[in-house]
Amino acid sequence: MSAVATIVGYTLRESLRRRVFLVVLILTMAFLGLYALGTRQAFKDVEDFAGGVTAGLDATTLAGATLFGLSMFGTLFLGAVLAIFLTLGVVRGDAERGLLQPLVVRPVGRATFLLSRLLAASVVCAVYVCLVYTATLLITHWIGGWWPDRVVTPALALAGGVVIVAALSLLGSVFLSATANGIAIFMTFGAGLVAGLLGQIGEALNSHTLERVATISSWLLPFEALYQDGLNAISADSFGLTKVALQLGPFGGAQAGGALLWPYAFAYLAALVGLALLGFARRDL
Repeated sequence: MSAVATIVGYTLRESLRRRVFLVVLILTMAFLGLYALGTRQAFKDVEDFAGGVTAGLDATTLAGATLFGLSMFGTLFLGAVLAIFLTLGVVRGDAERGLLQPLVVRPVGRATFLLSRLLAASVVCAVYVCLVYTATLLITHWIGGWWPDRVVTPALALAGGVVIVAALSLLGSVFLSATANGIAIFMTFGAGLVAGLLGQIGEALNSHTLERVATISSWLLPFEALYQDGLNAISADSFGLTKVALQLGPFGGAQAGGALLWPYAFAYLAALVGLALLGFARRDL
């Protein structure tokens, strides 16, 4: 445990030295400020929209859920960026700079080093997205008086999503240079978001082929499936035209993941870690 604590502490100190957290803090405050401004204007316009309810459409719920879903997208994106930058150079990047070799000698070992780096990145990113999620939740309620139907489930979905992104980046760092790995993971993350958009288009056009492609892609990249499940949870109790409108969701359709989503996500994460450990064990430093 002392070795794990040492490596986790090293990771955090290195991030502080590189001012990663300072940049994240500045960008997060800018994001929250813009979100508060946009939310205020949106709810102000909703008040003029026929008293908030028109033809079976609950405009306040629609505005609140749509804005909050948009904030979840922003939170996931910021968390993914943080996860990638904390892990993109864990193996090859640090090895090329000569920082890795002294850390993987006995009794620390390669497995302990890799798992500790993943633990540090996962905890930091999970806490970060939960804090940003809570901030946007309070902003939405303070300005518009709206609460999501589920509060905890979406936060857990976002946290799980960024942990999977961190594990993907960690796996990539075993085989790719820091620059190549960063590009690869950002493109993979973008592919997951595109899959969500394909699902939206497929549902709007009633295209079963597009919907099937989107579903398969979201399970191949389960951070997208978790995000969709979180989106679905914030409006789980809505009905009628409001429910139909919210199912489209911002930047990816709101879809329930089902009972198998979380077991699958854990198995997927375990597979990524196993592949990373196997590749690291065979790597010549």
